[in-house]
Amino acid sequence: MDIVKFASDLYASAWHWVVTNPADAFLVALFLTILLAVLGMTTMLGNRGAVSRRLAGDTVSVGGVGNAPRLRYETREGFWNRLVSAVENRVPLIDEANRSLMRRRLLQAGFMGPGVVRNYYAIRFIMTVCLPLGFLLAAPLFGASLSNQKVVIVALGFCVAGLYLPSIWLRHRITNRQQAISEGFPDALDMMVVCVEAGLGLDAAFNRVGAELTRSHPALATQFALVSLELRAGKSRADALRNLADRIGLDEVNSFVTLLIQSDNLGTSISQALSVHADEMRHKRMMRAEEMAHKLPVKLTIPLVAFILPCMVTVVLLPGIIGIIRVMLPAMRGGGG
Repeated sequence: MDIVKFASDLYASAWHWVVTNPADAFLVALFLTILLAVLGMTTMLGNRGAVSRRLAGDTVSVGGVGNAPRLRYETREGFWNRLVSAVENRVPLIDEANRSLMRRRLLQAGFMGPGVVRNYYAIRFIMTVCLPLGFLLAAPLFGASLSNQKVVIVALGFCVAGLYLPSIWLRHRITNRQQAISEGFPDALDMMVVCVEAGLGLDAAFNRVGAELTRSHPALATQFALVSLELRAGKSRADALRNLADRIGLDEVNSFVTLLIQSDNLGTSISQALSVHADEMRHKRMMRAEEMAHKLPVKLTIPLVAFILPCMVTVVLLPGIIGIIRVMLPAMRGGGG
């Protein structure tokens, strides 16, 4: 409670300054708003230089895949990198114990590059600091309806929200991306079976399937293009496939990678193994669709009971209730007279 009292007194002093100097407070709030907007746009459009270089013809697409990924990333010293470096020199942003785990999660979310872990922790730190600070600066402009202690408690809530919102958003993005890859994976296996049976090698099959899936399943096409790039760069097939499983994080992809590695090591027919695995993946996708269809009646129970059933009961009973009222009211009045 001493911390809350100290923060309350500090906020009271800041509030007094804002009330006595409204013009300066407005300029400070406007500056922070513009700064946050610029930081957000810089973060979301951090690869704009890469897009410009691709449009200029500096990047060669892989297997016809548009906006193909690359194994080598160029780091340029921009405003965001300088800001993150300045913050990192004063505050330890990265949790070194969970660095590899966080990098894997960011890869599964589709973020690749040498500085993604640092950028994630920097965004988390900036949100944790700027959200409560912006609320404390903006609260006096809406009047004195809240007490100082309530304002401090709400600011602490914004601090907690800034700390956990990036993790929630990252988990949601990973789930959506894995679901999209899971839906397109059986189609990719069918196309790979066709390519292998037509005489293409496994490396060329990855390249070809990635090119064909660019529009229908872009996330999966990007992963296959990365496998093709790693194989062209000289990495072994087993390592490239294991990296594919780590970047996606799905059980179906893990079993597919294990199947290919074992078939390659044992010398068995890859075409036959892919055909059997493709049939199994199609069967699993059908089972998931049937499971969702069987869950639908249970999920419809809540809206039926909450919205439709009261309307039906009202429609059925209302004529009887009106008739009872019309008969009973005159009888009650006559009996009373």
